[in-house]
Amino acid sequence: MKDKCHQYADDTTLYAHCKSESLQDAVVDMQSSVRKLEEWSSEVNLLVMDLILEKLDNYFLTPYVYPSDWHADDWKRQLLTLFLLMNVGGWLLYIISASFSYMFIFDRRLMQHPLILQNQIRREIKVATCSIPFMAVPTIFIFLLEVKGYSKLYWYDRPQQTWGNFVLEIGCSVVLFLLFTDFLIYWIHRWLHHKSVYKYLHKTHHLWKVPTPYASHAFHPIDGFLQSCPYHIYPFLFPLHKIVYLSLFLAVNFWTVSIHDGDYRVPDILKPFVNGSAHHTDHHLLYNHNYGQFFTLWDRIGGSFRTPDAFNGQAPIDFINKQNIKKEE
Repeated sequence: MKDKCHQYADDTTLYAHCKSESLQDAVVDMQSSVRKLEEWSSEVNLLVMDLILEKLDNYFLTPYVYPSDWHADDWKRQLLTLFLLMNVGGWLLYIISASFSYMFIFDRRLMQHPLILQNQIRREIKVATCSIPFMAVPTIFIFLLEVKGYSKLYWYDRPQQTWGNFVLEIGCSVVLFLLFTDFLIYWIHRWLHHKSVYKYLHKTHHLWKVPTPYASHAFHPIDGFLQSCPYHIYPFLFPLHKIVYLSLFLAVNFWTVSIHDGDYRVPDILKPFVNGSAHHTDHHLLYNHNYGQFFTLWDRIGGSFRTPDAFNGQAPIDFINKQNIKKEE
């Protein structure tokens, strides 16, 4: 008896139309459809989690770099690829975002400030460029764990969930991520200012009293890695959508550049809450205030908050303006 059967799996849109000679054939066809669904689901997961790795492997590393018999799923090969990606991609992200900020946002009159070092920008770029490979070494092991599925990063369709609930879930994840990482970075940053470790690790970043956007990644490598740890710890403790994680990773890098860009403008309503460039400039100048990364909350709780001089007309750029007025007189 010939039947027409319609097969569905896990409420997805996967559909198969078949003619079966027997119940056994129908079962075989259904199992085949389920296997195809699993393969499709796995491919989607791969494309999201390892999109860059896959593209690099398919179009560059496999045909031109790695031996043909070195399987793409080998953890040693993935580790090496992540190291190359962290160095090349990380440096490009740094230099492009910092250069954009320097050209279009940073007030280049600040380069006249007496606290600007000789050849400062070149020195900032040199420190960052030398540090990125060393920061990459421990970071790639964390990324490998994420690639192998040990974190709580997720990617899946939820057909029974409304868009409203999905957006709410993502929004809550972003808020929790920012609050969690800001809390940890505050205390890590404050510890880096302790006299027993400051001169060995964090002093490098404070060479730039009046920073430029290129100072954003100019850290001692251990310092840079320690301050990045909260971003890596979060997805091992809390569920986080993979696209959101990637977006936050990029946003954090842009934010790090922005708090070194000398643009002190903040909407009045946000001034009590957001730790922006004005706060961080005072941190570079005064050392023991405004340790926060995104918000002023933990500086207020920890007693290290200071209203930025920029809000009182005493920012480094105000000094330059006054000097220029005197020259004109």
